[in-house]
Amino acid sequence: MMDGEILRLDDISSLFSFDTFEKFLMQPGPWIAGIDFPFGQPRKLIDNIRWPKTWEGYVRHVAGMSKDEFVALLGEYRQGRKKGDKQHLRYTDELANSRSPMMLYGVPVGKMFYEGAPRLLRSGACIQPCRPIDDPRIIVEAYPALVARRWSEGQSYKSDDKQKQTADRETAREGILYGLRTDARSHFGFDLQISDDWLKRCIRDGSGDQLDALLCAAQAGWAYSHRDRNYGIPLDCDPLEGWIVDHF
Repeated sequence: MMDGEILRLDDISSLFSFDTFEKFLMQPGPWIAGIDFPFGQPRKLIDNIRWPKTWEGYVRHVAGMSKDEFVALLGEYRQGRKKGDKQHLRYTDELANSRSPMMLYGVPVGKMFYEGAPRLLRSGACIQPCRPIDDPRIIVEAYPALVARRWSEGQSYKSDDKQKQTADRETAREGILYGLRTDARSHFGFDLQISDDWLKRCIRDGSGDQLDALLCAAQAGWAYSHRDRNYGIPLDCDPLEGWIVDHF
């Protein structure tokens, strides 16, 4: 909850299915949410495969495919293309040093887009800057790693592999949280208030999911504090691609 110049963590809820995610999106506003997956695809891809030239149009087109068809389409697109030109980046990905939203394996953000973007569209909420409609539910694209890098000193802070839950990763989570508690104002313009109980939970969660949720909330809070300036999103941003909310 944003209270003046303080972002206060009251609770962290877990969503374990697409149904619960969709129900979350349908909660009455006003609210703002920062969600960690790519809302859009690179314009270069959209132009080359001749998808509709609106975000709603091409997301609806993707929603009409099966996941296997979507994966096959991107696989066929990559074939025969030169090295370095197989998976494009959006402009915001270049700035944030994030992965291509066409990536299907490793960190499969392309599959996250396939599952996530159509659900955002069906929610009828305001999706900034892809679908900026008049709705009290505001959704922005977050990228928690962008925040974490400022205080993790390049150290990995999470893993889904229990064998890799090292003391170094826990130390990295502690460093990120310390930075958020003591130095958030210099970056976001507000202080972060988190109870000792939730602090311990975020440190102990080796997956990093709870810490990522907090980092997404911080980026959403920053966007909310810039709501009178297009949520901090450049006015010349390409709405086909979307934008990660943060100041670069």
